[in-house]
Amino acid sequence: MSRQADEGDRLVATGVAGLDDVLGGGFTADRVYLIEGNPGAGKTTLALQYLMEGAKLGEPGLYVTLSETKVELAAVARSHGWSLEGIILLELAASEADLEPDNQYSMFQPSEVELAETTRVILAEVDRSKPKRVVIDSLSEMRLLAQSPLRYRRQILALKQFFIGRSCTVFLLDDKSSEVEDLRLQSIAHGVLSLEQLSPEYGAERRRVRVTKLRGRKYRGGYHDFVIEPGGLAVFPRLVANEHDEGGERGLLQSGNAEVDLMMGGGLQYGTSAVLLGPAGSGKSTFALQYARAATARGERAAVFSFDERLQTILERTEGLGMDIGEEVASGRIRIQQVDTAELSPGEFAHRVRESVADRDGVAGARIVVIDSLNGYLNAMPEERFLISQLHELLTYLGHRGVVTFLVVAQHGLFGTMNSPVDTTYLADTVVLFRYFEARGEVRQAISVVKKRSGRHERTIRELTLDTGDGLVVGPPLRDFQGVLTGTPFFFGPDGGPQDG
Repeated sequence: MSRQADEGDRLVATGVAGLDDVLGGGFTADRVYLIEGNPGAGKTTLALQYLMEGAKLGEPGLYVTLSETKVELAAVARSHGWSLEGIILLELAASEADLEPDNQYSMFQPSEVELAETTRVILAEVDRSKPKRVVIDSLSEMRLLAQSPLRYRRQILALKQFFIGRSCTVFLLDDKSSEVEDLRLQSIAHGVLSLEQLSPEYGAERRRVRVTKLRGRKYRGGYHDFVIEPGGLAVFPRLVANEHDEGGERGLLQSGNAEVDLMMGGGLQYGTSAVLLGPAGSGKSTFALQYARAATARGERAAVFSFDERLQTILERTEGLGMDIGEEVASGRIRIQQVDTAELSPGEFAHRVRESVADRDGVAGARIVVIDSLNGYLNAMPEERFLISQLHELLTYLGHRGVVTFLVVAQHGLFGTMNSPVDTTYLADTVVLFRYFEARGEVRQAISVVKKRSGRHERTIRELTLDTGDGLVVGPPLRDFQGVLTGTPFFFGPDGGPQDG
C-alpha cells in the first residue's frame, strides 16, 4: 500500500519517528488535528515534541494552556531533558485573582465572558507571534466554558477557519472528560489521533496509539504500541511483513556439528524458522546456541532474546559444555538481550527484533534470531490478544530478511504425553522434537526432526547428550528401541526381538 502524501501536500513531521512512519511522513500542513486520550496517555508530551520539532526546523510554535501552568509544562520538559526555548507558552489557566469576590461576574453569565475573553486572547497572540505550529490544551476547558454543544461546536469551527486562514497546523488536545465520545468534534477535525493507556493486572502500564481519521491520506491503520521514556514518545509501528519483502539470497545454515547437519538434510535454509519443542532441560536452548556459535565462526551475527535465563547463567552453562560464547558476546557477534517480562509490549518486542537484524553503519545485522522461550513471550503478555498473529507477522518479516529464526517452546511434563502452551508448529518451516526416555535405569535424551518444509531431512530418532567439554553430542539412530517418544520404550536388540534388562 502506498503511503506517500498527495502530490502538492506539505507534510509536518511530529518529531516522533515511529508516528511519522505510521502517518506516511507526518500530518498534512495547515490543518487542524484532534489529539485525544485520557489523562496520562501522553498528549502533552507528544504536543511538546511536535512544537520542539518545529523549533528545530525554524517554524515558530505556540502552546496555549488552559489547564496547566507554565511551571508544570516546564517540569514536563525538564523530565525529558528538553529546553522550551523558541516556544511561546500562553497560560490561560485560572489564577488566584479569579478567587477574589470583586472578580466574580453578576450581570452576565461567567461562561459567556470567559469564553469570549479566552478566544480573544488566543487570536490576538496568534496574530502577534504568527506561529506555524499551535497546540491548544485542552478542549475540555473550552467545552465547560461553552456550556452548550451548539455554542461549543460553533466556537471550534470558528477557530478552525481562523487558523487555516493563517497557515497554522494545529493540535487540539482533548482529555475525553465528557461522558460520551464527542463525534461532533471528530467530524470537524482534519485528522484524529487517539492515545490509550492500559493497566494490566501485573506489570507496567501499556500505551498504544491509533489514527482514527486522516482525510485524503493513506496511513498504517490499527493500534501501535508506544512508550514514554526520557526524551519523549517512542512509537513502534505495527509490523506489516509484506512491506519488507526484500527477496534475499537463500542458502544453507549449518550447525558445525556433522551429525546435526545430517539429521537436517544438510542444514537449515536461510529465511526459514524452526520450532524446538520439548520438556524443560532437554537441550533446546543449547541446540539453538550451537547454530548461533557456528554462524559467528563464519563471520555472521546472532541475536538471542532470553525471557527465561539470565545472561550469566547462559555463559556459565555454555562454558561448562565446552561451547564458550563469552568472546562472541563480548565482541557483539552474539547479542543476548534479557527481556523483562513485566515491562514489554508486543510492539516494542517486534521493534527490538527488527533493530537486531537491521544493517547499521556498515555493520550487517543478525542472520540468526533465537527467541528463548516462546513460553516466556506468551507469559509476558497474558492479557494481549492475537499474539500468535503478531508472531506470524514477525516470522514472515524475518523470512523476507533472510534470517533463520529459532523458537524455543517448553512443553508441559517430562515423560509420556506432552502438552504445549500453544500450537506454533504450523507457523514453523522446521520442527525439531526433544524427548526424555528411560533405558536400563537411566534417564536419556532423544532428538528427531519431524517436519521440514524446504528439502529432505532424516526421519530417525537419535540419542542426544549434553556432554561436559564436548557440547552437543548426537548419537546414532536408536534402531534397537521402540516407543522412545512415549518416554518408556522397549529394547528390541539387533535381532528385532524383545530383550531382557
